[in-house]
Amino acid sequence: MENNLPIIYLVDSAGVFLPLQEDIFPDKEHFGRIFRNNAKMSSMGIPQIAAIMGPCVAGGAYLPIMSDEALIVEGEGSVFLAGSHLVKAAIGEDIDNESLGGAKVQSNISGVTDYIMKNDEECLKQIRSIVEKNGDRKKAGFNRSESKPPLFPPQEIYGILPEDQTKQYDMYDVIARIVDESSIDEYKAGFGKTIITAYARIDGWSVGIVANQRSVVKTQSGEMQVGGVIYSDSADKATRFIMNCNQKKIPLLFLQDVTGFMVGSRAEHGGIIKDGAKMVNAVANSVVPKITIIVGNSFGAGNYAMCGKAYDPRFIFAYPNAKISVMGGTQASNVLLSIKLKQEEKSGVKLTDDIKKKLLKDVTESYENTSSAYYAAARLWVDEIIDPALTREYISMAIEVANHNSEIPKFNTGVIQT
Repeated sequence: MENNLPIIYLVDSAGVFLPLQEDIFPDKEHFGRIFRNNAKMSSMGIPQIAAIMGPCVAGGAYLPIMSDEALIVEGEGSVFLAGSHLVKAAIGEDIDNESLGGAKVQSNISGVTDYIMKNDEECLKQIRSIVEKNGDRKKAGFNRSESKPPLFPPQEIYGILPEDQTKQYDMYDVIARIVDESSIDEYKAGFGKTIITAYARIDGWSVGIVANQRSVVKTQSGEMQVGGVIYSDSADKATRFIMNCNQKKIPLLFLQDVTGFMVGSRAEHGGIIKDGAKMVNAVANSVVPKITIIVGNSFGAGNYAMCGKAYDPRFIFAYPNAKISVMGGTQASNVLLSIKLKQEEKSGVKLTDDIKKKLLKDVTESYENTSSAYYAAARLWVDEIIDPALTREYISMAIEVANHNSEIPKFNTGVIQT
């Protein structure tokens, strides 16, 4: 729906899984929403073709039949609101599934399906034949020129990113292995240096890049820590750049490696909340396609400002080493341990150092597991975990797909405090 793309359904569905019906049936994002989306996409003129390649029952029958065209595989596919067992239980009729709703019945008697196919291979071939006759559609018109490779091999990204997420590296080195000719037009290069903002081309496509640059932060104890911290000046720069890209109809690429916004009295007195809010506002109201790649860390409100899942990126990918959580593992583990210790103290339990160490270890491992890219992908918080060496290909594909939706709303940020 976002990208105005035709949809092919390969269907073999028994409908709602009854033992979990309360989890999948009634709500806005659950089972029935599929059929609502069928109808809405049809009204938007998005072609939908369904291949019935197995039994399609009850709710599983609505999806293919609400599509524009339905193919059914003889001897394999069937479609009915209730299978033979339920028909027997409901009205006492004895009938087999093929006679009830098989390919010949639904194509030649009811007229529910449109094509009878001998097997899966013939069915897929017929789908290709139907789709290739679709007319062309108006594009969004994102700028594209001749594609030129980077000056440096993309595979070198493997050696640039550190295995230890607390170590320093240079995001410019990553960008140089993604963009055409390793060339960027950097916006406000000397200002707000913990965020890189730049115009570039990727596989010929014009893009605006917003990328975190790790910096060294000195703590009150004098310890030096490395992180992708957003300061007021970098947030202010990024906000203006995002607005420029919307003004010029240039898709935005966010390269996330962010530990959050800067904290402390100096940051608060400088208005970090206001400047962070400006950036979040610009990201939330951005109308050009947003593509997000989580290169390293994605923590706290930094996730929001750098267009995390909640901010509707058209596509969001992650590298295998990515971490997504409300704060870094070390900080979170210490906070969680402190809460756990207070709970134990209230109950009168005396904790030895060994028990405390074990608690910290258990908390840390649990937190690290739930912040991994694989945990996120399993819950659809990211669309795919990608090979860093294929970053160019994924970005190019994403922009090409986004270009199929010509409707770009007017950009309006509402109220932004200055």
